[in-house]
Amino acid sequence: MTPLPPLCYAAPELSGEAAFEQALQARARSYLAARGDHRYADGAHLLKAALLAAACLACYLLCLTASTASGFAGAYLAAIAVCMLLNIDVNHDASHNVFLRSRRGNRVVGRLVTLLLGIDPDYWRVRHVDFHHRYPNIEHYDLDTEENGIFRQTPFQRWRPHMRQQHRYWPLIAALSLTWIAWVFDWRDRLGRTPLRQHGLLPGSGGWALFLASKLGHLLLALGLPLAAADAHGLSWQLALACYLAAQMAGSLLLVFLLLGTHWAQAAFYPAPPNGRLAQGWHRHNFATACDWLPTPRWLQWGMGGLNLHLTHHLFPGWHHRHYPALADIVARSAAEHGLPYRCLGYRQLLAGQRRFLREMGRRPAEENA
Repeated sequence: MTPLPPLCYAAPELSGEAAFEQALQARARSYLAARGDHRYADGAHLLKAALLAAACLACYLLCLTASTASGFAGAYLAAIAVCMLLNIDVNHDASHNVFLRSRRGNRVVGRLVTLLLGIDPDYWRVRHVDFHHRYPNIEHYDLDTEENGIFRQTPFQRWRPHMRQQHRYWPLIAALSLTWIAWVFDWRDRLGRTPLRQHGLLPGSGGWALFLASKLGHLLLALGLPLAAADAHGLSWQLALACYLAAQMAGSLLLVFLLLGTHWAQAAFYPAPPNGRLAQGWHRHNFATACDWLPTPRWLQWGMGGLNLHLTHHLFPGWHHRHYPALADIVARSAAEHGLPYRCLGYRQLLAGQRRFLREMGRRPAEENA
């Protein structure tokens, strides 16, 4: 795998973004200073994480002790659902080193909370932070939109006839995303077949031991022990396997329904520039490739880990998500003053925009009709 050469955004002074950048950062610093606060999780969010972890453990133990099929299935699905909420609320911030102040602490937290889901947190972190965040919606660089032959996610990817229906079948494929990340992406990354090879993650025999221990730990906790518990209580192994598959799919859908449209709805896509230099600056690029959205009712934000304020997250990746509502107001005000296109959608608008995007990408390109 040939390493990808780095890309450069236009400097703020050259792209006309310097005044916006200065105003944005000054207001963010003032907001933090006025509160006497910091960028990391506060006591309330540490307590929230602990309560979610306790709820996940309680549901898991209920599953292992259940003597009825309905009790087993309900507890198992609840455990994985709460685990996914824990990952949304904790692991995402930990991957950006803003859940705890300690980088090592964030790594340990990430490895623990991802065990039931099966993904490797170190490989996911680099894909997310060093590729998706650095190069959103840039062909070959944003690994979240890399060509896969199933979806056509950008105008630069090959079209196939079945993609005419991708706006209809995407939820089924999305439901398999966690499994795909855990057993395809992670192994391709580990075997050096992706651009992550240049990062040298988990080196040597110790790295292999940690990677394999996490995968085996996932299989033991998510499948092995539930299979043994089901057998001990006279329940079928088919039930335990079905619960595992259903929970992985449900967890995938929960995450995907929060995320995908934020980089698809009314968003721009870019080819990798041949000279390695992008024509616009980093801030304008993020405005063009992401949006914020608000749920109805607003209290649903409690369980979203700030993922709905996705443009704000891209502009402030080094801040814990508890600050995003205030930062989103700062972004909107600063953008209006400096002529940048801030977008904040309702959830129905987001889904409509996502469906429109998939339908457009699923149409046969004009050049292929010629």
